Amino acid sequence: MNKNKLIFLIMAVLFLLAMCWIGYDISTRTTFPGSKGNLKERMAPSDSLETNE
Repeated sequence: MNKNKLIFLIMAVLFLLAMCWIGYDISTRTTFPGSKGNLKERMAPSDSLETNE
């Protein structure tokens, strides 16, 4: 294996590891939208959103 191919493979592996780490970090800081309880805004429309006059 020549030197350029080895450098490319090392850089590709490092890039993939970095992307996996970033994805894991983002996923631990956020919650799945379906896991939230029923908020009041979802249960009944708010008075401020109505446009009836």
